[in-house]
Amino acid sequence: MNKRFIIDAHLDLAMNAIEWNRDLRQPLQHIREREMHMPDKSDRGRGTVCLPELRNGQIGLVVATQLARYQPSGSTLPGWHSPQQAWAMTQAQLTWYREMEKLGEMVQITNLTQLNAHLDLWNNDQKDSASKPVGYILNLEGADSLVDPGYLHIACEYGLRAIGLSHFGPGRYAPGTRMEGPLTKMGENLIEEMNSLVGTSHQLILDMTHLTDAGFYQAYDLYEGPIWSSHHNVRAIVPNQRQINDEQIKLLIERGSVIGAMLDCWAMDLRFINKVSDPWQLNIRIEQIIDHWDHICQIAGNSEHVAIGSDLDGIFGTEQSPHDLNSIADLQKFESLLQNRGYSDTDIDNIFYKNWLRFLQKAWS
Repeated sequence: MNKRFIIDAHLDLAMNAIEWNRDLRQPLQHIREREMHMPDKSDRGRGTVCLPELRNGQIGLVVATQLARYQPSGSTLPGWHSPQQAWAMTQAQLTWYREMEKLGEMVQITNLTQLNAHLDLWNNDQKDSASKPVGYILNLEGADSLVDPGYLHIACEYGLRAIGLSHFGPGRYAPGTRMEGPLTKMGENLIEEMNSLVGTSHQLILDMTHLTDAGFYQAYDLYEGPIWSSHHNVRAIVPNQRQINDEQIKLLIERGSVIGAMLDCWAMDLRFINKVSDPWQLNIRIEQIIDHWDHICQIAGNSEHVAIGSDLDGIFGTEQSPHDLNSIADLQKFESLLQNRGYSDTDIDNIFYKNWLRFLQKAWS
């Protein structure tokens, strides 16, 4: 049976390769077995993402991150002790992407011509998916690693095409998840730099994910270019600060944005507590994401603003994923689940890839 093409708008591939020391070219079982007795991270031996599984799931295009957070004095969150160290880590991550390109495992997508060529390749049934490179659009998750706003131009030269200002905790450019408050002055200056690139070949997509409520509204008003929310669930269903509220959903719809749903259990089900709860015991299933999509679709009046931003390798594995998901290839299960919920073929294609595709085509036209 032919599988639908999927675009996943949020994966931390290079972080897993460099900091988790995972050879993502290998089969998933091989990676799990190699980590079986490693106690340093809670998801050891439970990873769900590798390049063969992306191909197996027909996930031919991803938004892949650079991620290196700065840790200010007094913060309990892990991070680097200087912006320069954080920048150096993002450059190590960039080098890993470049090595994957040399091997033909991945290919960077930075413009409309490359996007169309890549889609033609994946739509060519004459070539086995197992031999096709996974396309990636480079996203900086949290701007901490930009030593100053001028570094943005260096990043754009090597192909950065999307950026989020914050991640978890305090940030140099904006406070993030589990924090409150507006953008910092540096954050305002960074958006000024981004605005100077609007309409050029280096125009950036602003990712609204991880911002505080105050930061969300401020960034929304200040930025003149395209915005999306790569991996955000619905606050009406999971009422915590990490998710987006109905007013924010309406604003995103007004800007033609797309909102990617993430499959991290604590963002799917209010009962789930990290490192305590068990997805199987709570019966958290893939299908619960459809409740979040339903909510946004009802506000929008259509299926044109929801998609996938799984975050399935975002510092967690099967211990924090729906219990009926073994690997990222199981995103294909959404087809039958959506059909059972009354979604049409057009709706399913929208969610699987067309909404992200239309957004990119407009942003890069």
